[in-house]
Amino acid sequence: MCGIVGYIGKREAFPILIGGLKKLEYRGYDSAGVALLNDRNLNVYKEKGKVATLEASCAGKDLAGGLGIAHTRWATHGEPNSVNAHPHVSQSGRLAMVHNGIIENFGTLREQLQQKGYEFKSETDTEVLVQLIEFALTTTDDVKEAVVRALNKVIGAYAIALIDREHPERLIVARKSSPLVVGVGENEGEFFVGSDASPIVEFTKKMVYLEDEQVAVLQPGKSPEIYSLQNQSVDYDIKEVDLDISMLTKGGFPHFMIKEIYDQPQCLRDCMRGRVFVDNDNMSNNFIQLSAIRDYKNRLLKARRMIIVACGTSWHAGLIGKQLIEQMCRIPVEVAYASEFRYSNPVIEPGDVVIAISQSGETADTLAAIQLARENGALIFGVVNAVGSSIARASDTGIYIHVGPEIGVASTKAFTGQVCVLTMLALQLGHELGSLADNEYHYTIGKLAEIPELMEEMLKSKMDDQIKRMALTFTYVRNFLYLGRGYNYPVALEGALKLKEISYIHAEGYPAAEMKHGPIALIDSDMPTIFIATHHQLYQKIISNMKEVKARNGKILAIVTRGDKEVKAIADNIIEIPPTLNTLVPLLTVIPLQLLSYHVAVARNLNVDMPRNLAKSVTVE
Repeated sequence: MCGIVGYIGKREAFPILIGGLKKLEYRGYDSAGVALLNDRNLNVYKEKGKVATLEASCAGKDLAGGLGIAHTRWATHGEPNSVNAHPHVSQSGRLAMVHNGIIENFGTLREQLQQKGYEFKSETDTEVLVQLIEFALTTTDDVKEAVVRALNKVIGAYAIALIDREHPERLIVARKSSPLVVGVGENEGEFFVGSDASPIVEFTKKMVYLEDEQVAVLQPGKSPEIYSLQNQSVDYDIKEVDLDISMLTKGGFPHFMIKEIYDQPQCLRDCMRGRVFVDNDNMSNNFIQLSAIRDYKNRLLKARRMIIVACGTSWHAGLIGKQLIEQMCRIPVEVAYASEFRYSNPVIEPGDVVIAISQSGETADTLAAIQLARENGALIFGVVNAVGSSIARASDTGIYIHVGPEIGVASTKAFTGQVCVLTMLALQLGHELGSLADNEYHYTIGKLAEIPELMEEMLKSKMDDQIKRMALTFTYVRNFLYLGRGYNYPVALEGALKLKEISYIHAEGYPAAEMKHGPIALIDSDMPTIFIATHHQLYQKIISNMKEVKARNGKILAIVTRGDKEVKAIADNIIEIPPTLNTLVPLLTVIPLQLLSYHVAVARNLNVDMPRNLAKSVTVE
């Protein structure tokens, strides 16, 4: 993996490809490359490092051609260098290909091809696949047929784009378990290809989302031709994508991450629009309307249990969702790492509902988990951001979070969007079940609608400057401990993850009561402890935990409800947030933790938007 761009048409391909790669930089990568075909003249340029390095190295070179493919690579097989970078070229020099995913049986295929005289320059599974396609051309003159035959021999995940020097009028793409979208240009016979819509949406909003094990042949002047791996022609839909180009720019902010933190009030308004209805004059008229519950009401109301599957930040949102659903709906909920769930031989029954949470909608482990759940008869409920993504299409029903594309690798607005959606789900389902009292249902809806305004209040206050100053004192700290109780425990986990992701400082999140069961051994004056200590039924127990830390010379930063005096007398630093309901407080307490991780990383002069070793969308195991 990580990013693919392709173009065929009457324009010069190179500017489109380079521009597309820049829009995909948020996905994380370690090398970049481009292949251009002009008549039968194939030029391939690759560099380790950033797209800007590739662009600079191409200055003065032959960049002509209306057909090309480009790639940003996040290393899986073989170290990051220019040799292992994509595109890869077949032995004869006829074919060039880019690839996202992992070919699991590449070692066996490589040995078989070596026995037939093929030599390899790289360590990648991608070169094996392009060589395999070339070998298939020894038994057919049709390159599309060769692609189909080769893909029928591979085990694993792939999204590929391939160009053939013998057929400069044709671009071939295919996918399985790795995202790929075809953009149908406004100009006749013009096509764009991307791993998602972001690199091509400025040119067209008409998209064809390939399904698993489909191959598409794109030729100027013709409609896309799409085939199954059984070489049967298949029908497809062209969908209109609603993607705001302004969401792909920094909008005057120094980094996408800080922009997306500040975007959250509007993002939650977008998330709730058309779903949350509030009557300011009569609270009893407040209601939530989710089509997913309306359309699958019977199965959801009869759910024996719910299983939330997710990874990373989405898993933390799932932990909050568990508490919300169990409290409001009285349905038992399990939360599982998707990567473990699929291999644990889980007990799944037809009465179960599996909720899959994924920002990208392409997370490989989560996609595999819901496929397993579907085979066992569970209802699949997707909570994703990317419209038309694989998980969205594989779900029976679900809710889009509608927070716009998230460019920063460290998730911020997707987390609050996911929590908002899970809150709406729990509220409406609890109301339908009768397990949530009417007055609590209506009142909570009103308070949920206030959250964007409270977020704006926080972000317009001096909080950001206050945290920025605090961050300077934490620049050289080597360890952090994050503690919370109840709804704030998952927020502690999320805060610790954010700090690890972008500042490379070790941090751990725990339920505050678990501190005495091990982590307290680490407490000293060199390790700050962050307490999320807003007012709730466990507030006094959090106070006791703080006193235990202070007794061991620990330094405390506390997130508290505005006006708190008891914590202020104990903590070294406090950050105040506006009061809200305990069930909604994670939407507010996470913001200062996002800001803290951001400012610590900036103070350490790190690449906030593209932290090392991380990819935005993990489309392979």
